[in-house]
Amino acid sequence: MYRAKTISLVMPCLNEEKGLPQIARDLPAIVDQVIVVDNNSTDNTAAVARSLGWTVIPETRRGYGRAYKTGLAAATGDVIVTMDGDGTYPRNFIPVLLDVMDDENIDFISCDRTGHKDRPSSFLRVFGNDVLNVFLFLLYGIRIHDSQSGMWVFKRELLTRMNLTSDTMAFSEEIKLEAFTLPNVRCKELVIYYKERHGESKLNIWRDGFANLAFLFRKRLGLLQRVEPLIARDLNLKSKV
Repeated sequence: MYRAKTISLVMPCLNEEKGLPQIARDLPAIVDQVIVVDNNSTDNTAAVARSLGWTVIPETRRGYGRAYKTGLAAATGDVIVTMDGDGTYPRNFIPVLLDVMDDENIDFISCDRTGHKDRPSSFLRVFGNDVLNVFLFLLYGIRIHDSQSGMWVFKRELLTRMNLTSDTMAFSEEIKLEAFTLPNVRCKELVIYYKERHGESKLNIWRDGFANLAFLFRKRLGLLQRVEPLIARDLNLKSKV
């Protein structure tokens, strides 16, 4: 718990048995709920998560966005933190991010990994991210440095207002553009460091890059149907952080 607010951590996982123990090693005690969405793993991801005392939710329909939707719908915290299950994102930054959220009355924080890794990314990854950042600005007027980051901190009540349609890697950019374009919502991008992952990457640079770019155009052109919010609007939601 943080300043009387409960904190949920949601992680979509596909074969992340090596990364989960690294996360548990320095996960701050202020995190009240940890949800691991097992996206049809073939290793011991679910067993490892349960051994750590975390909640495991099976999601057999493959897809980064699909796993996130399942996990976010199950989260009960006043504030939700997300990260991948590969150990790349800094757990000890969670209290700092929550401090900024509370002190500056921020509703949604997106974390910027670019230029802050212990090992530089490949040229192709950097270029692809930059291209998607440019089109996020051209199509939606959102200027951020890392549209593909998987670490966000946000008030759970925002899920009642977001139209989150993607079941794929495009979910990462979609949740940002939804947050940054919602009226009367304060958003910010903050720098974090980023480590080498544990286990094998699931990202296909060319396939996912072009698919994410196409998704931005399809959403901008109104080709995606509205969906039900991940959580229903609740008039008894706790006061904002």
